Amino acid sequence: MDGRGGIGGRAAGRPRNPYELTEDSPVYVISVAAQLSGLHPQTLRQYDRLGLVSPDRTAGRGRRYSARDIQLLRQVQQLSQDEGINLAGIKRIIELEHQVAALQARVAELQSAVEGAATAMQQREAQVHASYRRDLVRYQDVQQSSALVVWRPKRPE
Repeated sequence: MDGRGGIGGRAAGRPRNPYELTEDSPVYVISVAAQLSGLHPQTLRQYDRLGLVSPDRTAGRGRRYSARDIQLLRQVQQLSQDEGINLAGIKRIIELEHQVAALQARVAELQSAVEGAATAMQQREAQVHASYRRDLVRYQDVQQSSALVVWRPKRPE
């Protein structure tokens, strides 16, 4: 679900320049979006009511569709007409696709954190090894012996 109550999946954050158009920029009125998607405007309204594709709204409550919304409309039409999936199934598919995308982003974030921690650990390990004072302790190889040593305490006399 996106922040607008629908499943439209907007990118986090808006463009820095308010005049910069992205695929998430809501620029198409419903009639243009209907033409671009090949659907009837009433179908777009129905999809909005069902929460399949929820466009942004103007101050006067008019719908404004983005390029991403139109792409999603085409996907909904393809799943409905070509694959024979009902609208409830399409809604669930879209929700799961968004969930997978969010999980993939989280996995990438965690992989980056693990790599950073591994690098920091290797650097710290190198610092520790560099701090060893090898001149104080001489290493001698101890050979194992099979001799048995018996210790007997002295008895008081």
